[in-house]
Amino acid sequence: METSPHRPHADRQTVPRLKVENLAVARGGRPVLSGVNFLLSGGEALVVTGRNGVGKSTLLRAIAGLLPHSGGTVALEGAGEDQELAQATHYLAHADGMKAALTVRENLDFWGNYLGRAEDRRSRPVAEALAAVGLSHALDAPFGALSAGQKRRAALARLLVAFRPLWLLDEPLTALDRGSREKFAAAMRAHCALGGLIVAATHEPLGLEEAGELALGAPQ
Repeated sequence: METSPHRPHADRQTVPRLKVENLAVARGGRPVLSGVNFLLSGGEALVVTGRNGVGKSTLLRAIAGLLPHSGGTVALEGAGEDQELAQATHYLAHADGMKAALTVRENLDFWGNYLGRAEDRRSRPVAEALAAVGLSHALDAPFGALSAGQKRRAALARLLVAFRPLWLLDEPLTALDRGSREKFAAAMRAHCALGGLIVAATHEPLGLEEAGELALGAPQ
């Protein structure tokens, strides 16, 4: 299966490219994915769709390097000479990756320092990142005291405090209300405008009208 995403407006100074060629993944000796091909350039987004169990999460994990490939290649070009794919990628799945006993600020300060590159001005301050996801009021609240939707928004803010070109998002809209979805759609568009790339597995519209689509399990 092969696709070529549409390109929204992007910052042409940064042009990383994610190239997936003939990717195959097997789990427990059973083929899950085969013949997956796409090319994603800076400023582009790709939405991965398909029924439950077709391999959407498997594809994201394989691109992130969390699952071995039984065939094919994944390469991220142009993200920086000293950056491996894992160092240039944010992978957001169902786990929030936050410590319940720490405040939202403390959690995001940790991730910004741990994942970020000090010289990259595209990383946002914690307060600005939280404003982008509509969570400014929870800056000093313990993460464990937040609602499910607030926890998801805090996890999404983690993408903003440490700029990395490639976002791999597994059902990013889970637990978000309409207003929060609109704010995150704006954050995704801003990421693309900076030359970033997004691959998102979802059952729901992300608000990225110009994104390409990769339909797993669709008839060829």
